[in-house]
Amino acid sequence: MAALHPAAIWGLVKEARTVLEDTRPLLVTGALADVLEQGLARGGSPGAVSSRGSVEHAAALVRVLAGEPTEDDRQALRAANRARIPVVAVQTGSGWFDVPYVLATDVVVCPPGAGFPVEEIARVLAARLGESATPLASRLPVLRDPVCDELIESFSRKNGVLGAAIFIPGADFPVLTLNQVRLVLRLASAHGIQIDQQRLPELLGTVAAGFGLRVVARQLLGAVPIAGWALKGGIAYAGTRAVGEAARRYFAASAG
Repeated sequence: MAALHPAAIWGLVKEARTVLEDTRPLLVTGALADVLEQGLARGGSPGAVSSRGSVEHAAALVRVLAGEPTEDDRQALRAANRARIPVVAVQTGSGWFDVPYVLATDVVVCPPGAGFPVEEIARVLAARLGESATPLASRLPVLRDPVCDELIESFSRKNGVLGAAIFIPGADFPVLTLNQVRLVLRLASAHGIQIDQQRLPELLGTVAAGFGLRVVARQLLGAVPIAGWALKGGIAYAGTRAVGEAARRYFAASAG
């Protein structure tokens, strides 16, 4: 079995600490931006959401459009595109209009008179930002669950693919474990928690739960040689998801 070098884990811990140094706000602009700003900022840290400021200094942009995009909308979206800032568009009013510089999957439709669907907007933001949403989640409770959902699913899929693709016995251990450690650290960061020397053993204990599942997978691989690769990948996926859900509950209780 390949060894897992401690320096690799410490590298991930340092990376997680750096994540929480990103204090860029979520920028909300456009029609009724102040109303949506209040919904997204509820219970969050001061300054985590803003309806003023430069898009170049934002973590992401939520642009609210009142019907068909205006020239101001196009300019704002073009500026975000040039700055490579992730964008989610919220369409209000009746009808469907193409939104320039924004993928259809990143457009949230808000029916007239229904109010802003804050939870749906948060889910789309989490999917659009991926791991880069972690600093915002640490400061915005409305984003925390969607971001944790996205992190757990993303890392579980990644490990599922790796588990099925790596055939040499034991060669998958460092790769899958490092991914699980990184997932747990990202979940800690999403709750605004830093992992130090005191908490690192708890982290490794959480990840160790997934190791037992990988041992089972290797045993079953010999018993089911034809479909063993699929079984191994499925257990890697399930093991990573189990680790992620356990870590999320732990950090939620710690943060609360």
